[in-house]
Amino acid sequence: VPQHVWRINLDTPEEAHQNLSFGAADRWWEQTDLTKLILASNKLQCLSEDVRLLPALTVLDVHDNQLTLLPSALGQLENLQKLDVSHNKLKSIPEELVQLSHLKSLLLHHNELSHLPDGFGQLVNLEELDLSNNHLTDIPSSFALLINLVRLNLACNQLKNLPADISAMKSLRQLDCTKNYLETVPSKLATMASLEQLYLRKNKLRSLPEFPSCKLLKELHAGENQIEILNAENLKHLNSLSVLELRDNKIKSVPDEITLLQKLERLDLANNDISRLPYTLGNLPQLKFLALEGNPLRTIRRDLLQKGTQELLKYLRSRMQDDVTSSSEEPPVTAMTLPSESRINMHAITSLKLLEYSEKQAAVIPDEMFNAVRSNPVTTVNFSKNQLNEIPPRIVELKDSVCDVNLGFNKISSISLELCRLHKLTHLDIRNNFLTSLPEEMEALTRLQIINLSFNRFKEFPSVLYHIVALETILLSNNQVGSIDPLQLKKMDKLGTLDLQNNDLLQVPPELGNCETLRTLLLEGNPFRTPRAAILAKGTAAVLEYLRSRIPT
Repeated sequence: VPQHVWRINLDTPEEAHQNLSFGAADRWWEQTDLTKLILASNKLQCLSEDVRLLPALTVLDVHDNQLTLLPSALGQLENLQKLDVSHNKLKSIPEELVQLSHLKSLLLHHNELSHLPDGFGQLVNLEELDLSNNHLTDIPSSFALLINLVRLNLACNQLKNLPADISAMKSLRQLDCTKNYLETVPSKLATMASLEQLYLRKNKLRSLPEFPSCKLLKELHAGENQIEILNAENLKHLNSLSVLELRDNKIKSVPDEITLLQKLERLDLANNDISRLPYTLGNLPQLKFLALEGNPLRTIRRDLLQKGTQELLKYLRSRMQDDVTSSSEEPPVTAMTLPSESRINMHAITSLKLLEYSEKQAAVIPDEMFNAVRSNPVTTVNFSKNQLNEIPPRIVELKDSVCDVNLGFNKISSISLELCRLHKLTHLDIRNNFLTSLPEEMEALTRLQIINLSFNRFKEFPSVLYHIVALETILLSNNQVGSIDPLQLKKMDKLGTLDLQNNDLLQVPPELGNCETLRTLLLEGNPFRTPRAAILAKGTAAVLEYLRSRIPT
């Protein structure tokens, strides 16, 4: 790198010595310090320690060179936010690098790194870290301190295990561990509540971990492993999963609980040892892609597999009807059986504990649905996407077992007292209805954790919510809420997500900044002037900090 590049902040430009009349554009003494330096795709073998002469740098990009080491002076670039040293020949990283406390993006992929500095966890503001295609055999335990990390790529290394501490990365959305030597995944990984995409392809896994807290996980890729068993426990918590890729394993059977994955769009089970499938797969409402080739399926003809997903699902549904009528759990069909009763999916009620009557455009839920429950403990009710004007009164019959109720996309204008008696309720989805208020009796729902009230007609924040202390998530977007009480919200010490987008908030009370449990606060689309959009764009922590700074002392 030519010396004058390093000295660009210090030296007077050449033309200043000759030309004595300066136009406005040439006033070199007003120039600001260099903030971005891009030296990518050259043939650099080393970087000078003189890089410290550019202390204002926020971006340094030297990817695709021939660097074997980095200067320790990099540690002095305290404003650096993005450092790209990928596609070089680095064997190690200088310890000083961990002093870059403002670094948000660090790209180290395609090098020859075999270890990382122990103090790596000091890079606390890091949001993106790419270490793929190196020679790493382990990860420093200080990784646990990277609590702002959103994307972590460890693909194509030589990792035999992941430290359990990695579960402390509470902001991590994307974790890629493709092509390593992992035999197990730490069970604590399952507590990573923000995780949306997990790639575990091409490892040596024999089983899938359980994911009790990964409620947001949308994609799980675990193909080309040695997984033999797929358990109900592996699947039942993954309510948001849209992609499940398990091709090229040794899976012998698929549990009926796969139908709990109501948002599944792609399911790849090609090249396994599956001999039979649950026909209830045909009931997955969003499924667009199902790959089954390369399995010893006895019940599905090969020519059917080649006709594509929709034909396959149609076939599974037709077999399911046969199954329901011949299943031993059902009472025999007698002359007294109503025709509509034969539509009831008893398998869903008995095995999946699911009572579903959705997308029927029905004004009432037929009594035979509730009659079919008998003594089965139903935990999930889905009556969404109908024309219901009120909450079905018989829902109260399920009060000792039901914990998840979905009444979204109906025409409900008030919450009935029957609903307030469902004392085990943890999830209530009542979005896209005509609600204007909630009754005080809802305070009895002491276990309620998540409530979705978006797209209703609330003009004020429903005050009863302040008294349901177990609430973790309140979704109230697209209403007409004009104000919130920050002092009451502060008492809700479990509240992590509050969505108030697209309401009528004319001001945001600064005391809201004291609600420190909030991890996600969404305020876009309201008519208030401050905080400005630029601050909202920085994310929840920045907004709360800004609000705290505005509290009158």
